[in-house]
Amino acid sequence: MTTPTQTTRAPIGAAEFRDAMAHLAAPLTIITTADETGRRWGFTASAVTSVSMEPPLLLVGIARTSSCHPALTSAPEFVVNLLGAEHAATARTFARSGIDRFASGGFETWPGSALPVLANAHAAFLCRRADVLPAGDHDLLLGELLETRQGPGGEPLLWYQREFRTPLGRPTH
Repeated sequence: MTTPTQTTRAPIGAAEFRDAMAHLAAPLTIITTADETGRRWGFTASAVTSVSMEPPLLLVGIARTSSCHPALTSAPEFVVNLLGAEHAATARTFARSGIDRFASGGFETWPGSALPVLANAHAAFLCRRADVLPAGDHDLLLGELLETRQGPGGEPLLWYQREFRTPLGRPTH
């Protein structure tokens, strides 16, 4: 009887991983919160997924290097805004650094809170921070859903092949 030999494989590098992941279409969202001083924070995220139905939980990946990281990982609540094709310009704005991402407008305050919500988001999820879990160079923000809003719907905005696209694959320039 022969025993199979095990080989140790080295993990792939970041560039190879990024290239392969470009083939995975992901819905685009804008994650928002407000800090204890009332300052609004937000960023464009594609690493968002449902985790559990009982209780309802969402997971958001945020880079530790993000300017929003301290605010989002310490805020008691945050909002996940699900984007449509009409939000491509807003998604680009929230993906940039060093600017006032809220300057172009389109946001209102979630009733009963100080949290910014995209007024015409396809859907929005008000979450209570349940946990923050370290994962490589990111943290995973686990949110328990408190309330939802459903907007007008329409064609979703996706991140695919390093571009904002619609489900039919058209770039949203």
